[in-house]
Amino acid sequence: MAYPLSASRLQTYQRCPQSYYYRYERGIKQPGYFGAANLGTALHQALAKIYWDWHYQEPLPPLDWVHHCWQQSISNLSPAQVAEGKSILDTYYHQFIAAQPTLRKPVAVEGKLQGRLEIQNLEFGITGRYDRLDWFEDGLELIDYKSGRDKQIPESTLLDVQIGLYYLALEQRYAQSLKQLSLLCLRSGEKICFVATPVHRERVLQMIQDLAMQLRTDHQWHPAPGQHCDPCSYRRYCPAIQEHPEPLPESRTGFCRATQPIQLVLF
Repeated sequence: MAYPLSASRLQTYQRCPQSYYYRYERGIKQPGYFGAANLGTALHQALAKIYWDWHYQEPLPPLDWVHHCWQQSISNLSPAQVAEGKSILDTYYHQFIAAQPTLRKPVAVEGKLQGRLEIQNLEFGITGRYDRLDWFEDGLELIDYKSGRDKQIPESTLLDVQIGLYYLALEQRYAQSLKQLSLLCLRSGEKICFVATPVHRERVLQMIQDLAMQLRTDHQWHPAPGQHCDPCSYRRYCPAIQEHPEPLPESRTGFCRATQPIQLVLF
């Protein structure tokens, strides 16, 4: 059975191995989070259509093309959301499309990356998702649209892990290095860029190697107390926080390392 791993999992393990154990090895649930807003989903869908469905026989699409793609993406929105989304896309058009000499067709939109990696005789399947992938002259730019009212910039440690994972996958899939990860804040029209370097790649490889050894040798998942303990959902089980921690609930995860062969996969 494949062992799933993601950037957020690696970040959790880096921050506190015991928290990782509670959440992913024991399957102890955390409080739920709000799902993606309908407006954000519609904006992502419209932007994918704008770039992928355009015929590219003219240097730039007209604003009417953006409105056409938007109308195809609004079925689940209220009238107020439709108007708000149209305004956001109008701003996007004037800032990121009309201001360019030509619209370049991306490598892919709403894509999925896959790759393979072996560390210490363990096989990893690397996968990842992105909103848009563009060519640079000497590499690739991965673009992530952010539709929230704030900038929605992930923590620096999570960004480093994301960059490292995508670096590994892209060099296998396209024989090109990831040069830049860009967060495009749709409401503010701001583009925030992070340069990707081989250091990100090596750092993630080391993190995966450390986690693989932990899984393989079944070491203790030691707590790592810090500021992240205050909002932690597992405080009541943690011996570093509680003098008399509560017993752990029954495991809810379908993966059991005691009975399953170890095969690691990155999602």
